[in-house]
Parts: sequence; C-alpha cells; structure tokens
Amino acid sequence: MEALLFARSCRARLSAALLLWAAMATGCDAGSTANPDVVQRPLEAIDDSTFAGLVERVSEEGGFFDTDNLISNESGYLKVMGALEDSGLRGGGYVGVGPDQNFSYIAVLRPEIAFITDVRRDNMLHHLLLKALMERAATRVEFLAGLHGRSPPVDPLAWRSRPIDDIAVWIDGEAPDANVLAALHIEIAGAVQSYGIPLTPGDLATIRRFHQTFVDSGMGLRFTSFGRAPRPYYPTYRQLVLETDLSGERSSYLATAESYGVVRDLHLANRIIPVVGDMAGSHAVQEMGEVMREMGTELAAFYTSNVEFYLWRNRTFGRWRDNLGGLPLTEGAVIIRSYFPNFGGLHPSAVPGYFATQTLQPVEALLEGGFATYWELVTHRVVELR
Repeated sequence: MEALLFARSCRARLSAALLLWAAMATGCDAGSTANPDVVQRPLEAIDDSTFAGLVERVSEEGGFFDTDNLISNESGYLKVMGALEDSGLRGGGYVGVGPDQNFSYIAVLRPEIAFITDVRRDNMLHHLLLKALMERAATRVEFLAGLHGRSPPVDPLAWRSRPIDDIAVWIDGEAPDANVLAALHIEIAGAVQSYGIPLTPGDLATIRRFHQTFVDSGMGLRFTSFGRAPRPYYPTYRQLVLETDLSGERSSYLATAESYGVVRDLHLANRIIPVVGDMAGSHAVQEMGEVMREMGTELAAFYTSNVEFYLWRNRTFGRWRDNLGGLPLTEGAVIIRSYFPNFGGLHPSAVPGYFATQTLQPVEALLEGGFATYWELVTHRVVELR
C-alpha cells in the first residue's frame, strides 16, 4: 500500500514539471539550454489510465533479440549532442529504441511526447523500472543510488549541483545495502503495477532481475549478448554516464541537475511512453503517428540505433521507410543513427578512439530512397558534427 501511495504522490508532484515547461514556453528559465526563439506549450500531465492505454494501443506483439540491452554499446552516443543543439529542434515528438541512451537526446530536444520502442517486451519492462526509480528520486545521486541498490547520502540535496564525476565516485565507493534493496524491490513492484499496465508475475520477476543486475554489477555493468562474450569496445555504464560530446563536455542526461530534471519531469507527466514495436512492423510506428496527430504535434527526431542494418539484411527496410514517411514530420526532423564498422568501412564521421559512429541525417534524406547499399544509406547527406 505504501508503494501505491508513493506512486500516486509522484503524480501529485507535477506542479514542478508544469512550471518548467511554462517557463520554457516564455523563455524565462535562466538555466535552460533550449533555444529561446523556439516557443513550446506548457505540458499537462497524462493520467495513469491514459498512459496505460497508450502503451497498449501502440504496442505490437513482442519479438526476440539476443540481448537484455540494459545499457547501450554505443560509446560515442553523445558525439551528436552539439549538432542536436544547433538544429533548433525543440518540442514535438520523439521516438527512440533501446535503453536509457534515449534520455540524453530527450534532455536536449525536450519533446512534448516520447515513445521508447523495441521488439522485445523486456525493453518496455526495463523502462518501467527506470520510470519508477526516477519518479522517486528528486536528485541524480538518489536515482543512481536506487538503481544500484545503495543507501542514498544523508543530505542528497547537497549533491544536486555536484559534478557527475563526484556522484559516480560516490556510487563506486558504496556497497549495496540489503535492507534498502529489499524495501526498494517492494516499492518498485508497487509503483510499476500502479501505472495500470497489465503485468504478469513473470513480468515483475523480469523487472526485479534487471534491477538486481544493476545492483550486482554497479557502475561497471557492460552490454552483453546471449551466448557471446562482451566485446572489448563495449562501454561500461560508468563510461556512458561520464561520456562527453565533441567539445569535451559531459553531456549525458545525468551530467547536470537540469538535464536530469527535464527527463524526470516528463516521466512524472507520463509523457515518456515505453512500447513494444518493430520499426518495420505493421502497427506501432503508424499508431505513434496517429497519437502525434491527435496531440497536434510532429516528429522532431527518431533514434534508430543500428536497427536499420538488421532491417536491411532482412529486406524489411522498405517497410520501415514507409512507416517513417507516414509520420507527421516537423521541418528539419532528424534520424539519430549508430553505425558499426563491422558492417562496412570506417564512416566519414568516425571519431578516433570510438568504435561506433553516431550520426544525424535529415529524415527527408532517408525518405529520398534509391539506396543500393546500406553504406549509401548511412553516408547520404549526414549532418556535419561539431
């Protein structure tokens, strides 16, 4: 019961989120990195029943991929952040695949609605875990402490403006607390059930298993695939949290209190919707478009990771392009893509020292079509990064 009351109290704390978005709409948030020339509408919270209804409405039947995908394997995922800032894209709709890497892009783009999709139902369960942990944590140190099963500092607000490096060092130096973790497992189970999404005992066990994985591995957690050893170039969670953009600045959503607050406020407003869907499927992406039209908004960015490689190999890329072309698109909408050189040669945008290359491509460039090879697709009209 306490967990259910906690989850409902999170919904009640939305005044902070609405004030943030109202300030952004008038350009009066002095600490904001958003473009003051881009006017955004104050956001109203989506209630739990509508949130659960959107998850069910948009989702497709789940599929399989050979990884839990709890963290990204794209070490250079933040190298596009400067170009995203320069794009002027703010608000609108956002769609992305995979784990919490999406939150860093969301922190810059500040969308009105975001869909996180994956063919695996487990990814949706993973995002429910992250949602519940973030809603209960007003500060980054509390979020990371909860994620890793550590007891938070006595005065977490004193850590609000501390560099993320200090917070990571503190997490590394703390051991999991069995009593804190036992209570947290109960609290999280109650919170995710309070959202109204039908969950089986197996789903709750999966959420608990994912959480325990973060607890056991700590900041050293590394991306792994079933039946395959981790690649030496896969980053740890610590590396992802401390990663920099091309200017050398820490740029993950956990780098600053402001960026974390943008993502947390969207979660509190139920505007980050985790769904089960195939980019080339017959339902999910199309239904996201219908939801955006009903909201009167348009897609600003779609983070595809390297999924298009598999769609190309499976000869379903054309269906993905048709799905993308059916979405309402804002002017200048972009694809955020990851390219791995084991799929071909070294990408022109590759950054020395990083195995994966992150790129931006205008959606209109992808929709032009006529690509004979995957290489042509990933090198066509890519945005110059800075």
